[in-house]
Amino acid sequence: MTNKTHDADVAFIEALAALLRENDLTELQVKREYGEADSLNVRVSRMTQPAPVAAAPVAAPAPIAVAASAAPAAASEDPASHPGAVTSPMVGTVYMQAEPGSPAFISVGQQVAEGDTLLIVEAMKTMNHIPAPRAGTVKRILVEDGAPVEYGAPLVILE
Repeated sequence: MTNKTHDADVAFIEALAALLRENDLTELQVKREYGEADSLNVRVSRMTQPAPVAAAPVAAPAPIAVAASAAPAAASEDPASHPGAVTSPMVGTVYMQAEPGSPAFISVGQQVAEGDTLLIVEAMKTMNHIPAPRAGTVKRILVEDGAPVEYGAPLVILE
């Protein structure tokens, strides 16, 4: 009987994945109740291209910053392709400080050590601290406090 339940669950998840593709959705979450103490929670999501998601809020300021600093026009137009980009490991909401009213974790020009918290991404009521993958200087902050982010979206540029 366990194998039949397992096969039915696999078929159910495959059907959800097909539904995700057919309706051009990025995420789908379902709770299937089997009984009082038996249920199946399924969250199906697909990777999205980070550039279109981040293009609207990031693209407008980027050319202004490039022109103002007299940097070459070829300077990474797509922040996700920058070698120092720190990307979101999940879908969620960004918070720049531990709690409202407290100072932000980082600011532009600040030196950070490997493992320092850069920001928090809240996903499903869980606060996930995003650590610096390496030591460096914060060159750009590409998200605003309280902004939604997709998986793989660039958050910060470290150099």
